[in-house]
Amino acid sequence: MLSRFLRPTTRVRPMFGLHNCAQPRWLSTAATNNQSPHEPKRFTWKAAGLFVATGVGLAVYFKNEKERVTKERKKKEYEANRSFGKPNIGGPFTLINAATEKPFKDTDLHGQFHLIYFGFTHCPDICPEELDKMSDVVDILASEEKIPGSKKEDLPVVPVFITCDPRRDTPAIVREYVKDFHPAMVGLTGDIDTIKRVAKSYRVYISIPDEEDDYLVDHSIFFYLMDPQGEFVDCYARDKTPEEIVESFKTYKQEYLERGGTK
Repeated sequence: MLSRFLRPTTRVRPMFGLHNCAQPRWLSTAATNNQSPHEPKRFTWKAAGLFVATGVGLAVYFKNEKERVTKERKKKEYEANRSFGKPNIGGPFTLINAATEKPFKDTDLHGQFHLIYFGFTHCPDICPEELDKMSDVVDILASEEKIPGSKKEDLPVVPVFITCDPRRDTPAIVREYVKDFHPAMVGLTGDIDTIKRVAKSYRVYISIPDEEDDYLVDHSIFFYLMDPQGEFVDCYARDKTPEEIVESFKTYKQEYLERGGTK
């Protein structure tokens, strides 16, 4: 009777196939692959380098393109305003170079900015002051651009003196006169009719008395900035300092270069 109570009422059946579930699947690769096929690819230095290089290339391209478009726009604006934006000052001329006593044309100044002043060698004060100021402008600009020497071809701007008293200002006198101001200053003279015609083209007023000896010439007191193509840029009166003219020149030169000019 006791055995009846000790006999189990249910029979536990063995769980066939359980050992198959517990064993690892050695031939499967899915269990050892930690990266899902749907996950993004890992970071690599090669990909980063390619990304950066592409970005830099695009940035440089768009910067250059923007600068090109800006230059083209400024050039078109300049050409559009050229006919009425500035007075018609300057023009072709042929005078005598005091240094060589040979003909000198306006085109001999092309390729460089130049400052032109009309005066006369017997002027007691104003002309020397203005020529000193013009020479200071040339020297300041040459010093800033670290230009050695004083050759005309190397200077950022060429100083030019045109006499408005050709009766007394012979080539020999003008040649010695300009040496007192700047070694690269170009001195020009000519006959009275030619000088009057050139002065008129630059809107310079001159009045030469009929006296033969001691007299003063009444004339406008400006010097003119011309660009490397011989086009008028600006004029400066007595109240302008060398430093103000230098800053003005640098602004005009930068605008000129941005329009595609050289030098």
